[in-house]
Amino acid sequence: MDIDAAAWRLDVAAAGRLTVHGLFSACVRRDPDAVALETKQSKITYRELDQRVLALAGALHGLGLRRGDRLALLSENRQEYAEIELACAALGAIVACQNWRLAPAELQHCIDLVDPSLLVVSERFATTLAALDMGTRTRLVLEHDYEALVQAAQPLEQLPHVDPEDGLVILYTSGTTGMPKGALISHRAEIARNAVLRIDMHARESDGFIAWAPMFHMGSTDQVLGALMSGATAIIVDGFDAEAIVDAMERHELGWMLLMPGSIEPVVDLLQRTSRRPKSIRAVGAMADLVPKHLIAALSRLTNAPYLNSFGSTETGLPPASSCLIAPGAVPDGLSKRKSAMCDLRLLDVDGNEVPEGEPGEAAVRGPTVFSGYWNADETNARDFEGGWFRMGDLFRRNPDGTYDFVDRAKYMIKSGGENIYPAEVERVLLSDPRVRDAIVVRQRDDRWGEVPVAFIARNDETLTAQDVEALCRAGLAGYKRPKAVHFIPFEAFPRSTTGKILRHEMEARLTPG
Repeated sequence: MDIDAAAWRLDVAAAGRLTVHGLFSACVRRDPDAVALETKQSKITYRELDQRVLALAGALHGLGLRRGDRLALLSENRQEYAEIELACAALGAIVACQNWRLAPAELQHCIDLVDPSLLVVSERFATTLAALDMGTRTRLVLEHDYEALVQAAQPLEQLPHVDPEDGLVILYTSGTTGMPKGALISHRAEIARNAVLRIDMHARESDGFIAWAPMFHMGSTDQVLGALMSGATAIIVDGFDAEAIVDAMERHELGWMLLMPGSIEPVVDLLQRTSRRPKSIRAVGAMADLVPKHLIAALSRLTNAPYLNSFGSTETGLPPASSCLIAPGAVPDGLSKRKSAMCDLRLLDVDGNEVPEGEPGEAAVRGPTVFSGYWNADETNARDFEGGWFRMGDLFRRNPDGTYDFVDRAKYMIKSGGENIYPAEVERVLLSDPRVRDAIVVRQRDDRWGEVPVAFIARNDETLTAQDVEALCRAGLAGYKRPKAVHFIPFEAFPRSTTGKILRHEMEARLTPG
């Protein structure tokens, strides 16, 4: 009787386990002729994709890739990227998604960090990889080796056991204060991230996703995997292409139409110049704090979709604060955020105590979307997960109505004459003026005050002067928070990350003598 009871408990535990490949397979069984992936060159159904993924899993297994092993992938967005992620999901292996924008030393670090069993590269980046020290690791070039490998392979008779807590992808975080860290994201986290999208943005299982942002970024990899776990179509675009994006928007029902600072303006311009309009979008945009309010209103009006007032991260997905949608065409009065589904959020002081309402505190998050830690970084993980909550390094204030206001990254705080200045607060004031196309506020060393804020601004209206900026800031900010200098630069001169964020450390470097 005891043995039977133990077996029953094991069966119940197994019934509660879901994996990314398992959910994809369920979509194959449900509607095998639905379009799974669309690229500029082709469309592929769920049945066809399933056959290719199983063959690829067999081929990779034949090359020695096993559960927990890493495959380093250096490629632009393409059909094979999704196939490799699904094949590794079936095997329990991990795809380390390499950022092709990194400098050679950074890329070398990212690959060495995860010690991959196999390197897969597209022809576009083969020369980049060849210049690095990869030792004796096996390498495959997509254009030369991949298709023959898939066609010749036999699917495994039985796929290995994969647990929801097994890692699936490693995505690299910004290295502005050192080399990038590798965030390990599990099957459990990817499944939960897809669920949050469906809950908070009211996306249907059939709503697709346009993956134009690099798939080494969570904005695309999370959502492509989510679409393929739901039976929807993932439209894969090789980099930002406003024409291709608008074309896909016209033809497909979409859940989240991801557009980030720097990519919004060309889409708005194209929609304004034509009568083209999206078919159906549940939510559009991202990172409202970094976008001028008039641009938020223009994009949401032209797409007839609410703007996503988001705050998430590579480590947490869309949570912890991405459930607020700004109505189509509305110019928001403020940018307060609401807590996402499937997460818990606390604001803590430096000692780990919860801060009072209205006081800045560091966001600490827990929930199923949270990553599994940084690869090979025990000391960092012990610090960032202290007490069982992931400490994000982002400061928020909690409002009486239960919403949250983003204050800034803790490391960006400017200490000026004993006062704390958060650049994001100053940037929000600057971006509220329609004459400002984009802006960033950074710290500059100062003999008297220690540090002072300085603004870099790209103008929509060339008549905007430093005196106008001073008047704008005088009306909305305390004296010590106002920029002590204003530099006007072209919009294109802002260095940006793959998420569209202005690279703050590069702008600060422009103020450093020598």
